[in-house]
Amino acid sequence: MSHRHRSLILCVTAGLLAACSSLGQHRGAHSPSKGQTEAREEVIASERAFAKTMADRDFKGFTSFLAGEAIFFSGSAVEHGSAAIAAAWKPYFVGPTAPFSWVPDNVQVLPSGKLALSTGPVFIQGKEVGRFNSIWRLEGTKSWRIVFDKGEAVCSASP
Repeated sequence: MSHRHRSLILCVTAGLLAACSSLGQHRGAHSPSKGQTEAREEVIASERAFAKTMADRDFKGFTSFLAGEAIFFSGSAVEHGSAAIAAAWKPYFVGPTAPFSWVPDNVQVLPSGKLALSTGPVFIQGKEVGRFNSIWRLEGTKSWRIVFDKGEAVCSASP
């Protein structure tokens, strides 16, 4: 191999390595900003407070976390708007004991700090039966409201 070919191969290789390094910096390899970190903590606190409304049997508190245009998926049913969601969820607040509970275990916030995904396990009598996925939107300066919610049953198949 001539010196000229080796030089060309080295230049191409160096260029490819630089391009790959640059891609890594732009494809999710960034650290959350201070605003994103604060927003994430706010969403975690909101999700926990939302879950506490079920434990406390606080239906009015539950509805306060719903965005007016929220959409909740429940099995094959889809509820549109906070009034329809409230009507569908009201039976879960009847009785002294919550029928289920949930807790966030992963919250991600967009760089804008205005939209977030919260997900985690759902429990019935301490047994994990599913996972929830909630999209939260910042309304105002510190009010997070749910705009989408969907739960899924835990798959019983082994990984």
